[in-house]
This record gives sequence, C-alpha cells and structure tokens, in this order.
Amino acid sequence: MKTNGRWFSSKEASTSMKGTFKSSIFVKSTALGLLAATVFTLSGCSDSEVGDVSLGLFTTKDIKIDALQDPVVTGVTCHISSIEANLDLSDPSDSSIACRQTGPITAEMLEAIDKSDSGEVIFKKSKSVFFKNMKLRRIYDADSKTLIYLSYSTKETSGSYKHSLSTVPLWETLAFKNPA
Repeated sequence: MKTNGRWFSSKEASTSMKGTFKSSIFVKSTALGLLAATVFTLSGCSDSEVGDVSLGLFTTKDIKIDALQDPVVTGVTCHISSIEANLDLSDPSDSSIACRQTGPITAEMLEAIDKSDSGEVIFKKSKSVFFKNMKLRRIYDADSKTLIYLSYSTKETSGSYKHSLSTVPLWETLAFKNPA
C-alpha cells in the first residue's frame, strides 16, 4: 500500500488504518457531542416564555408560547406559539401569532418605526442548527392606520414558507388623531 509517496507493508498499513479509524471515531463522537450540547442550549427556556404545553407522553415536542413586547411601540404585546422538538435538530416551522394593544401607543412611537413596505424585524429566534429562524416583523399600513405583525420561517418547508399574521388597529389610540 502506498500513502503519501511511501510504501507500507500490510502490517504497517493495517496499524496506520486503525489509528485513522480511531481518530475518525473520536472526531465524529466529539462533533455529535457538540451538536447535542447546541441542541439542548437552543431548546432552553427563554425569558419571554409564558406557556409550555406538552403534546403527549411519548413525544419530545411541546408547544411553547412567548409574550413579546414591541421594542418601539411598547403598547403592543404579541403572543407567538410554536412547536419545539427538544431532541430534534430542527423545530417545525408552524407558528401562530396574536398581537393586541396592551398599553398606550403614541404618535412619537409611530415616528420612530420603519415605515417601508417590508417593515422591520423586531424579534428573531433560532429554530434549527441548520440556519432556520422564526422572525417577527412589524409593518405599518398608513392607509388603514394599522400595525401588521408577521411571524414567519426563513426556510421553506413542504413547499411553503410558514407564516402567520396579526394586526393592531390604531383607532382611538394616542397615535391616531381623529379629525373633528
């Protein structure tokens, strides 16, 4: 057997291959250990978690519910539910969102937000070690004086990018001045 320009006897080659095999097993087991640690770190509780519903005794999947206050329009709170699979490398992409006014919304808050058609991402959560994220985006609809909150997955799943939508009308808030 010839390796790196040098001929080895069959005994030397066998001994060399055993060392390669052992180091390969070590590298693979180390990588799996790091991956498992990452998965458990990613699946830990967040500060915003307000609910955790088990999907059954024989599954590792739970429905997690997070309460998120809009960082700029602080009078809006969104509740997002999503499935988390603690022992899987990737969580399902499905999510649901409901946003409501839970405090004052002022004109100053609306002045400070991104008013472009694509709005701005106000929350991001990892859903996989393979770069899949769940994002929450705020979009302002000036014509109807409404804040739109869109929760979506950044990876295509079963031919679709999973998403969910909720709106918060600004009618009778401090931000909406009703002309007399």
